Amino acid sequence: MLSHLPRPSFWQGKRVLLTGHTGFKGAWLALWLEKLGAKITGISLPPTTQPNLFTLAGTKGVDCYFCDIRDATALAGLVHQARPQIVFHLAAQALVRESYRNPLDTWCSNVMGTAHLLDALRGQPDVKAAVMVTTDKVYRNQEWPWPYREDDALGGHDPYSASKAACELVIASYRAAFLSAQGVSVASARAGNVIGGGDWSADRLIPDAVRAWQTGQTLSVRRPEAVRPWQHVLEPLAGYLRLAEQLWYSPSVAGAFNFGPHTQEAATVRTVIELARAAFSQGDVQYGDGSEGPHEAGWLALEIAKARKVLGVQPRWTLPEAVQRTLRWYGAQQQGANARSLCLEDVAAYEAAA
Repeated sequence: MLSHLPRPSFWQGKRVLLTGHTGFKGAWLALWLEKLGAKITGISLPPTTQPNLFTLAGTKGVDCYFCDIRDATALAGLVHQARPQIVFHLAAQALVRESYRNPLDTWCSNVMGTAHLLDALRGQPDVKAAVMVTTDKVYRNQEWPWPYREDDALGGHDPYSASKAACELVIASYRAAFLSAQGVSVASARAGNVIGGGDWSADRLIPDAVRAWQTGQTLSVRRPEAVRPWQHVLEPLAGYLRLAEQLWYSPSVAGAFNFGPHTQEAATVRTVIELARAAFSQGDVQYGDGSEGPHEAGWLALEIAKARKVLGVQPRWTLPEAVQRTLRWYGAQQQGANARSLCLEDVAAYEAAA
């Protein structure tokens, strides 16, 4: 079986373009790439939360540019300047409820931003692999009791899910029409709900819980029985890195990949919150009946057999351990611990666990 961990010997000196490096997942990925020895160019909007992991972690190894990916001309100029060999595309409007508030911004950022980046890769002489990150919510949700596979129908009720499903069509089109013939291997990565230290986004379960409990407030949970494929942020990031390596050597790998926990480990929101309360040692919760707010999927799980067979990627941390590590991160950071050190400690622990 392939080792699912990224290989430092591969990444040392590689020119990597990372969009969305100021976001939660992007900042974690930038830190890991930096640790592996890659030369990173980051393109993103400025951080949208205060505090934020990008600032606290101080990714010194990133050549950072603030650029809106909806600006095709500016983005193309930066891509040309960076001369990337490998691309990770994480920049997006990534929140379901925000997509209801600002649907057009969501569609423009997610669909046209992705198209602008792929178009900017046309004619780039050095790029060989691109991992385009979408979401587990790209599937037409049937509320059926089995996990979604990569060849299941795409769709989406809310603007976020639908725009990410549309991204998959854009990715497939550019791969087939232009980039494959150019020698660029392009894959899409569909990851489950991620948790981990350093996320302060609004309308996300663990950040909302931490904000409430650290200030002595009661956490309100809208849909406690909703089921999601929860995983620590390092799980999909390990998958993205391994996917890029495989794309580099084996262009036939190009396509879509799910990354998530084993199917039977998908869990309800209530389960995650009760694990978080136990790890935090306190915290009041008010559970709703599922009727509040706009429509969201009730049951979602991913089939990860393809990633396991093709990439050798296996989930390493159980949900209880992922939640415990996440709450420990926030507690230590609140007590004054260095965010960068906390992240690198988790990376080291993840590598050791493998």
